[in-house]
Amino acid sequence: MITILGPTATGKTTLAANIAYHLNSEIISADSRQVYKGMDLGTGKDYSDYIVNGKKIPYHLIDIVDPGYEYSVYEYQKDFMEVYNEITSREIVPVLCGGTGMYIEAVLKGYKLIKVPENKNLRKKIEKENDEYLIKILKEKKELHNVSDISDRKRLIRALEIREYYDSHHEEVKEDFPKIKSKIFGIKFERQQLKERITKRLKVRLDEGMIDEVKNLLNSGITPDQLKFYGLEYKFLTQYVTGEIDFQELFSGLNIAIHQFSKRQMTWFRRMEKKGFEINWIDGNLNTEEKAKIILSSV
Repeated sequence: MITILGPTATGKTTLAANIAYHLNSEIISADSRQVYKGMDLGTGKDYSDYIVNGKKIPYHLIDIVDPGYEYSVYEYQKDFMEVYNEITSREIVPVLCGGTGMYIEAVLKGYKLIKVPENKNLRKKIEKENDEYLIKILKEKKELHNVSDISDRKRLIRALEIREYYDSHHEEVKEDFPKIKSKIFGIKFERQQLKERITKRLKVRLDEGMIDEVKNLLNSGITPDQLKFYGLEYKFLTQYVTGEIDFQELFSGLNIAIHQFSKRQMTWFRRMEKKGFEINWIDGNLNTEEKAKIILSSV
């Protein structure tokens, strides 16, 4: 498999589609929010990127669940393996593409994840505790690599629930996950340049109708709290649509939040390198064909 990763707004999808075009291949998405139907502009689904020289490149694990559903890494592993096995059974080399480091690492490192049921006793036990106390307990149980675990109370409680289940089910966690051989390529820009790309893209997506997208989702029955759960665009846009913040607060707050998110993505990828993953970094300023040539010549 070929893996293409990088922080948001680096042009991963365009490059992956170009690679897939030349290899007559298919793309497997590694994006934790693009799995949701109807959440398009806010998650950066650029469907036109999947068309190269008039050819539509097949993609997978996009638009597979309804908004409001809480899709898990466990489910992603399961869905990934089904798609991966189906593609490779046709002797095609898949292209994994995305910026969700946890998804990428979960399938490349072979972590065995298990489906964790709701623990009603635990939830009742901690329901009156404040967030600060719960964060302290979670930090005592695990090293926090994913700040989304503590971004709101619902995620925090779920993280504690998962941690407790894993602690008491070691025998399940130790089962092997198939090892997948993949050459990994990353797209990088200088920090200031990436910030400028993020701000420019945010303006474009607001002009293209991100606010209307959130209004439509709310009108379809998704609650504000459910949308806020997905963070970033959906948190700020929901606050704006419901009158909690004005447009200037929406733009400046969201712009800063996306910059911070891209920094966390790079931190995750650097940590992957420290764990032994070899990421071949490519200058994002090269055009798509130049980047594709580098990848195609080395696989």
